[in-house]
Amino acid sequence: MDTEILVTGGAGFIGSNFVLHWVHSGKGRVINLDALTYASHLGNLDSLAGNPDHTFVQGNICDAEFVANIFASHKPKAVIHFAAESHVDRSIVGPDAFLKTNIDGTFTLLQAARTYMATLSEDDQKTFRFVHVSTDEVYGTLGPDDPAFSESTPYAPNSPYAASKAASDFLARAWFHTYNLPVLVTNCSNNYGPYQFPEKLIPLIIANALAGKSLPIYGDGLQVRDWLFVKDHCRAIIDVLEKGRLGQTYNIGGRNQRSNLEVVQTICALLDELVPLSPHKPHNQLITYVKDRPGHDRRYAIDADKIERELKWKPEESFETGIRKTVEWYLANGRWIEAVTGAAYQQWVSLNYADRKSQS
Repeated sequence: MDTEILVTGGAGFIGSNFVLHWVHSGKGRVINLDALTYASHLGNLDSLAGNPDHTFVQGNICDAEFVANIFASHKPKAVIHFAAESHVDRSIVGPDAFLKTNIDGTFTLLQAARTYMATLSEDDQKTFRFVHVSTDEVYGTLGPDDPAFSESTPYAPNSPYAASKAASDFLARAWFHTYNLPVLVTNCSNNYGPYQFPEKLIPLIIANALAGKSLPIYGDGLQVRDWLFVKDHCRAIIDVLEKGRLGQTYNIGGRNQRSNLEVVQTICALLDELVPLSPHKPHNQLITYVKDRPGHDRRYAIDADKIERELKWKPEESFETGIRKTVEWYLANGRWIEAVTGAAYQQWVSLNYADRKSQS
């Protein structure tokens, strides 16, 4: 598909990885729409400086007139919708922004796409696509022996973030069934890899360990997540865009279930190996157990049989290979960490962990 696409949230973690993968793979041109909130960083896209296949536009997906003008002026052949507030802890402290961006923003984008599609020729309408990127958190939590989430698992969100994403998924579904907008929905497991903002577990642990700070583990640390390397996720989204059945949902998972404690211990062991002169070795001595967050889901797991069967996609990275590449990237990009962890970030960390006294 050599075409121009509109990517929302393309300066964030997954979005920027997708934009880089798309452009460097020669797939076509990208209009990159991002509001540049705290978790977005234009430095993620430095390698595309001067590249005619990448056009960055700063703006908010909740601004209906602005979004309509983007469609009218750039005439994209597809939309990949990443833009979202995505941090559970922040959704607990301030849910308003999550409802605004994730629900109202998705509604605005769907409406704009619907209006724009009506202006296209019959042939272009047949090839237009709207891919809505979502999360496995909409399914709620699993017990230790429960089967993994499938596309037919009932929604049961337990955090403001998950609830806002569930609502956006339902909007996307409704616009397909009611207005025939050619929507596809993806629900992914926990992503990790380059350019992830250090409020999330893996980059937080890497950054703290390198600085000799405590490595906070919520509760007993036995919450289980299915870990998906971000570049595998990007490949899956392209497969869904190019080969997915309209109106369908595709679950994307890495088949790498690990507890949070296992993840942290793995990172510590890698840092012991890769930074042999660190004064903080062994890094696992920095682990500190802190008060758990409210409504913390115990286990997520993705059944990716559908996308593997229908679209012939499979993850290329195991957790062992992916986490090594991730740690190596952060070690090689200390300036990036410094650039995104300024005063506002430090203030948030202090706020989030202020009442989580050590339980160790």
